Amino acid sequence: MSDSRIHKPFYRNGPSHRDGADVSFQDIVKIFGFRTVTIGKWVTAAEQQIAANLFFDALCDLMDILQVPEAVISLNGSLSLAFGSGGRKHSSAHYESNTKKLALAKNAGGGALAHEWFHAFDHYICDKLFVQVSHEQFASQCWLQDEKQISHPLNIKLSQCFEAIFLGTDKSQPNEYIKRSAQADKLLKTFYYARPQELVARAFEACIQDHFTKNAFLVQGTKQSPEAKMGIYPAKELRATISKNILDYFYYLGRGLKVVKT
Repeated sequence: MSDSRIHKPFYRNGPSHRDGADVSFQDIVKIFGFRTVTIGKWVTAAEQQIAANLFFDALCDLMDILQVPEAVISLNGSLSLAFGSGGRKHSSAHYESNTKKLALAKNAGGGALAHEWFHAFDHYICDKLFVQVSHEQFASQCWLQDEKQISHPLNIKLSQCFEAIFLGTDKSQPNEYIKRSAQADKLLKTFYYARPQELVARAFEACIQDHFTKNAFLVQGTKQSPEAKMGIYPAKELRATISKNILDYFYYLGRGLKVVKT
């Protein structure tokens, strides 16, 4: 008998997207436009069905929260999905920049989808935000390196997101979120929580979890988890400011794409 934690219920309070019907991963690929999907050979048919429904609801919830069309969720068809396949040791979920693949582990990936999706977005948007970057770089890293930006109103808004995530009110020094993350790394004798791409992904997680639409498969753990208690998520007024900037950016991104489509 499988001990997969995919069977545990994940709280959500959003609207019905499937009206009780089952969807398949191929449905998800078709509806959102993902490039490919890979299912691990040890994933049973029952586990695959449960996971497909969870993925679909979570991705629809994310689309609603950000107010963007399906193409944004699949990053204009460039992003691939994997479930229970190609996992990394000690990692419940990860984004592979070389293959542009978002992967969730079968047994412990629930709650990490928003975090990994933003890694993918951070990677995808880099060459749209900056003039000259390599395929391996992330926008968050390039922003901190003060790379030359492409002039566009949406890029100004995204830059404001990064500014809120990284800098204090004087715009010249790191804010408390960055300092606490660096302290956590020092305590653990590692360099992980203070990495630019991890900082922005956790800030995005916090934004999504704070929304009135709740989905624990999409995101959980930014408030009461052991990691949250370490102080590695934005807090209080800064958290609200970051969330406002993120939601503002995606609202205008979604609105711009809808105008282009019509």
